[in-house]
Amino acid sequence: MDVFVARQPIFNRKRKVYAYELLFRSGMSNGFPGLDGNTATSSLLSSSFFTVGIEKISGGKKSFINFTEDLLLQGTPTLFPHDKIMVEILETVNPTEEIIAVCKGLQDKGYSLALDDFVYAQRFEPLIALSKIIKVDFRLTPLDEIEKMVKYLSRYPCKLLAEKIETYDEFQKALGLGFRYFQGYFFARPEVLKNKEIPSAKLTVLQLIANVNTADFDVAALEGMINQDVSISFKLLTYLNSAYFKRLHPLSSIRQAIAFLGEDGFRLFVSLIAASKLADNKPEELIRTSIVRARFLEQIGNEVKMVSGELFMLGLFSLLDAMLDNSMEYLLSKLPMTDDVNDALIRRKGRLFPFLRLAETYEAGNWPQFESAQEGFDIPGEKIVRYYIDALGWADSF
Repeated sequence: MDVFVARQPIFNRKRKVYAYELLFRSGMSNGFPGLDGNTATSSLLSSSFFTVGIEKISGGKKSFINFTEDLLLQGTPTLFPHDKIMVEILETVNPTEEIIAVCKGLQDKGYSLALDDFVYAQRFEPLIALSKIIKVDFRLTPLDEIEKMVKYLSRYPCKLLAEKIETYDEFQKALGLGFRYFQGYFFARPEVLKNKEIPSAKLTVLQLIANVNTADFDVAALEGMINQDVSISFKLLTYLNSAYFKRLHPLSSIRQAIAFLGEDGFRLFVSLIAASKLADNKPEELIRTSIVRARFLEQIGNEVKMVSGELFMLGLFSLLDAMLDNSMEYLLSKLPMTDDVNDALIRRKGRLFPFLRLAETYEAGNWPQFESAQEGFDIPGEKIVRYYIDALGWADSF
């Protein structure tokens, strides 16, 4: 049985990643007859901790994991390190005396508790008192009710987490209401959806990406171009000498880096490092997500015998509009992307769009749409999971 695991970031007030919620699905058949929350969470924990390794999935951050009433009563959370997981109590859990005693026991053992999709009812007060975090669905709960809950919960030591924050406007509203944590894809949206001037420093970076990917440089020309940007040279050599590559002898020059990676690989790496500079004033998760997509699609491309470099660039620049707060069409006019990449990123159609859709639906844990997207690819589920986990590790190490 294939276990599909994705992660969704949870941010603090400074838009730094505080934790990841792990999103799960088992198998890829039509629906899951008989698959309940107990099976789902058990499979997720088994896959995450025993098969893949939680560090690869969560990048060292705490993992929010849903626990059903039955799993809580069985003591399942205690099988795992208290400092690695946040025990997320589903809204369907009935706060009986037995459940409250179990949760108190978890707290005494050092586990942190979160209440999911919280809607106030008096019977939940004992669990509120035990919880470190209360999660509120920011889209399904009317604003006046949220304001009342915030006021009421202020008497408890718990922190509030706003779920389904999809725009920067919603982020600012939740911030103003006193929420401490935020979950959703607001960070992957442009803050201003209109054309504006690109800062000269970032325009220079875009031009570097364009030049590296279009001109037919020899090694000396490539070396000279990259040596002009000290920060890119430093990042490239530092990364290639990191533990990820397990090199016996360190690389000490751009010329050696070119020889090590090959010209095509070198172009991709320089593009990746340059792209990270474009997002230097954005949440780190934005460039991390772009890198995950790039690596994930590169491997999918290799699997289906397509040009993996083109797919790498598709993933890398799929969030360019959010990096530079501008329209994708305007920004891609500054870069030498192929018509296929432009069709996928601007018009969301064409030969490469199914690859982008595959990556987007997987990372969001949107399993019904992912199942539909995956139908066009003759790739075993276990390989897709392996490529995604590898992409997470690759991006985190970068």
